[in-house]
Amino acid sequence: MTTGVPTPSSTPTSSSTRPPRSRLRTFLPLGVAAWVVLEIWLLTVVAGATSGFTVFLLLLAGFVLGAVVVKRAGRRAFRNLNEALQGGGSPSKGSGNGLLMLGGLLLMIPGLISDALGLLLLIPPVQKVLARYAERSFDRTLRRSAPGTFGDAFQQARIHRPDGKVVQGEVIKGEVIRDEPGETPQGPRPPLTR
Repeated sequence: MTTGVPTPSSTPTSSSTRPPRSRLRTFLPLGVAAWVVLEIWLLTVVAGATSGFTVFLLLLAGFVLGAVVVKRAGRRAFRNLNEALQGGGSPSKGSGNGLLMLGGLLLMIPGLISDALGLLLLIPPVQKVLARYAERSFDRTLRRSAPGTFGDAFQQARIHRPDGKVVQGEVIKGEVIRDEPGETPQGPRPPLTR
């Protein structure tokens, strides 16, 4: 018997309405796999030219240097934040701690290419150029995204009451409000008044 109600087999599946994959999601796994293969190949070439112990020492030195850089950058970032909060201001913009930490993390990753990139990020002129580029591209991305500001996003996150009043608050799912113990829940509560 046909009632006009679609059955689960006749409804379109979610895979047919799924948006297409972005290029980043398509090519990032391939790029990571190619990078890992290149790192392993380069390590075997260096081990063949010298010895396996030399490669081990290179990887160990990269890890230790990376750990020192990350620790130093983290301490500097915490000190800057502490000074800014005690002074009543905001943390200084563009202090370079993020790029130092990224350089340290790249040094800690086993591989010679990541070590070279990590060492490159420790050079101050390279940091300045990359920081300017990152800031410009971030600003461009924000301008291209949905119109409005972060303040507008917070404005939209408010709870709208049926009577039109806007109440700041938090929604907790699964909680039933009862006036008296054992009483059944009633309809919507009256609006809040001051």
